[in-house]
Amino acid sequence: MPPLKLEVFEAPSQRGKGQTIVMDSAAIEETRLQAYESGYAAGWEDATAATRDDQARIGSELANNLQQMAFTFQEARSHILKSVQPVLTQLCTQLLPPLAREVLSPVVLDTIMPLIDDLADTPVHVVLNPAARPAVERFLSQAAGLPLVIVEEPTLGEGQVYLRLGEVEHRVDLDLAVAELTRAVHDFFEYSEKDGGNG
Repeated sequence: MPPLKLEVFEAPSQRGKGQTIVMDSAAIEETRLQAYESGYAAGWEDATAATRDDQARIGSELANNLQQMAFTFQEARSHILKSVQPVLTQLCTQLLPPLAREVLSPVVLDTIMPLIDDLADTPVHVVLNPAARPAVERFLSQAAGLPLVIVEEPTLGEGQVYLRLGEVEHRVDLDLAVAELTRAVHDFFEYSEKDGGNG
């Protein structure tokens, strides 16, 4: 097979007019393979760069969206806490103290019963505030047969009762429980307000 003749497309000043370069088929195949590999590598590089750019853009958009969601969440949380705070504060300051007085009587009875079992004939001294006496007496009258001695102590809060049976004494302090609950609610909202400013 005769060698392949190719026309040269260079400017005439570089080569003589009409010159052709003769290459054998192996050299042509080698040149074609190099051109293919070079084009493939350039395409791969372009695709990789485009993928990197897309991933960077998507990551940036995602971070921006997450930040906006975090701000929205904090605003909603702050709004909800501000809406609930007056209700819980009202609950702790107005509803719980009377409720604690009503609950005091069953708590006293529940505390007395195990003591009575231990010392059956020894009277139980119930030390309480005079204002709490009617409610406690009314409830304790349901437990007939208990040897009880009610002792008024004006220095105790209306939600405080001491139960003495011989040498054993138990303290029931619903006033303290209400105060601790009120303080916990107050501290929670105070912390939430401080935390909301930093969030």
